[in-house]
Amino acid sequence: MYDGGKIIPGLVIFALFLTFPFWVNMGKAAPAPKPKLPKTEKRCVESKEFMRAEHMKLLNHWRDWALRDGKRVYVGYWGRKFNISLQNTCIKQCHTEKKEFCDQCHNYVAVKPYCWDCHYVPEETKKWASPEEASLK
Repeated sequence: MYDGGKIIPGLVIFALFLTFPFWVNMGKAAPAPKPKLPKTEKRCVESKEFMRAEHMKLLNHWRDWALRDGKRVYVGYWGRKFNISLQNTCIKQCHTEKKEFCDQCHNYVAVKPYCWDCHYVPEETKKWASPEEASLK
C-alpha cells in the first residue's frame, strides 16, 4: 500500500513487456504466400482472379450441382469441360501438392476449410494403403 513508487513503474514495465511484440511489428505485414502452381495445367477452370476470390463459392456450387442436381460436368471460363470433383479434378489433376498450394493460403488467412472432413487428398491414401492395395493401383 505504501509501495506506490515501486508498483506504478512495475506496472508500466509489465505493460511495455506485454505489448513489446505489437510495437516491434507495427506497420509490418506477413508476406503473402506464393502458392506453387501446377506444372501440368496452364489454365484453371476459371480465371485466376475469380479463383482467388471465389473458389470456395465455386466448390460449394459444384457440391450442390453434383449431389442435388446430378450435374457432373462443368464448362469452365475457357470453354473446356471438367468433371465436377474436388478430389479427381482439382487435387488429382492440377493441384497435386495440397501442402504447397491450398494449405499455404488457408494458413495465411487462418481458415480451416471443411472440405477435408469428407474428402481426402489422393497422395495421402498411399500412406494408408496396405501393400496389397498399393500393388493394385
